[in-house]
Amino acid sequence: MKLEWQNMETEKENPTVTTPDFEGLSEKIGYSFRNRHLLVQAFSHSSYVNEQNNPELKDNERLEFLGDAVLDLGISHILMDRFNNASEGELSKFRAMMVDESGLSQVASTLGLSEYLLLGKGEEQTQGREKPSILADTMESVIGAIYLDGGFEKSLQMIERTFAHLLEKVGSYELHSDFKSLLQEFTQQTIKTLPRYQIVEESGQAHKKTFRVALFLNGEKISEGVGSSKKEAEQNAAREAFFCLKES
Repeated sequence: MKLEWQNMETEKENPTVTTPDFEGLSEKIGYSFRNRHLLVQAFSHSSYVNEQNNPELKDNERLEFLGDAVLDLGISHILMDRFNNASEGELSKFRAMMVDESGLSQVASTLGLSEYLLLGKGEEQTQGREKPSILADTMESVIGAIYLDGGFEKSLQMIERTFAHLLEKVGSYELHSDFKSLLQEFTQQTIKTLPRYQIVEESGQAHKKTFRVALFLNGEKISEGVGSSKKEAEQNAAREAFFCLKES
C-alpha cells in the first residue's frame, strides 16, 4: 500500500521514526479497521506529520473533531437508555462527567493507546505520550476513525464497551459522594488552584444541626452547600461548583 511504503521509506531516512505495530489494538478497542490509512491517521499527531516529508500523511485533528461529535451522541444515546427517569439537566451533567479531558485520557490510558501514538521528536522528549490532552484527543480521533470506517453502530458499540467503567459510576453513590475530589482534580488541571471551604452559617439544635458552607476559588465565592454535617455541606457545595465550572 502506498502509505505503508512511504512510511517505510521515511524510517530508512530517519531511524528514530517508526510506524506502530497495531497488533492487539483491535482486541483492545473491539474493532478491526478495514481502512488502514484511517487507522494510521487516527494516531498521527500534528507534531509527527509536520516532521515528515510525506504529503499523503494527515494528522488526526479532523478525526478528533468528528470523534468529539460522535462521542457526544453515543454517550447521550447510552445515557438515555440507562436512565429513563433522568431529566435533561441530569443527563447533561452525567455526560459532562464522562467526556471531559480527564475521563477521555483515563479511557485512553486503560486501552494503552499511548503505545501506538506517532509523535514528533519534541513531544516525545516532553513525555507527550503521558499528556492527558494528547491522550484525550487521540481517544476522540479513534472514535472518529471508527465512525468513518464502520458507521455509527460500530462506534456506539466501541463507546459502550470502552467507557463501561465510567458508565457504571454515573448515577452511583461512588461518584456522587465524592464531588470534592472531582472538583479538586478539575481545578488543579484547569486553573491551577484548590477550592477553599468556609462555614458561613450553623443552625439548629445540637443533635440536629444544619450547616451552610461557601466554596471559594482564588478568593471568589463560587457556590454554597447545605447539609446536616459539615462534610455533607462541603460535598453539596463542591457538586454545585463542579457543574457550574464544567458548563461555563
